[in-house]
Formats: sequence, C-alpha cells, structure tokens
Amino acid sequence: MSKRYPPEVREKAVRLALERLDEYGSAYAAARVIGPLVDVHHETLRLWIKKALAAGSRPGDSVAPGLSSAERDELARLRKENRELKQTNEILKLASSFFARELDPRHR
Repeated sequence: MSKRYPPEVREKAVRLALERLDEYGSAYAAARVIGPLVDVHHETLRLWIKKALAAGSRPGDSVAPGLSSAERDELARLRKENRELKQTNEILKLASSFFARELDPRHR
C-alpha cells in the first residue's frame, strides 16, 4: 500500500532537493540523500522533483511561486482541454469545407 504524504512534507522535500540539485548533479542522487532526511522514499521524492522541474521550477527557486499544487493541476487540465478543443475545432473546419465543396453545384 502506498503511503500518503502531507502537502507540507512534499513541498519541503522538493524545495530542499531543488536547492541542492546542483550539488548532487541529478534528481536521483539528490533524492537518495535527502529522502531519508525528510522520511520520504527516495523514488517518490525523485518523481516529485521531476514533476516540479517539468512544471517550471528551477533549482534554487521555490516550488510554486504564486500557484498552489491544486491551481497548477487545474491549469494543466485546462491547457489540455484547450488543446483538445482547438484540435476538434480544426477537424470540424476541415470537414465543413469538405462538405461545402461536395454540396456546391459548380463542383460537379
């Protein structure tokens, strides 16, 4: 069974790891050292670090300046939905132009 960590523990562990990422050279090495110090499994911490880096955090920065994790998740969800809607809209435009040509009496 997986262990659930409070958000404060997660934020503290990620912040510590990001601050020392340059010293260790990789997320794996930082997680191996810092994980036991904050009582978090090293692989879990490594995944948190990778996720924070993918979200735009840089070593030495705070984890989420201005956005909570819930807001970040909501923003990611909305961006994905927006991408999907744009793609759907483009497909509908192409289909609309195709059928308009088919119905055009000058086309035959």
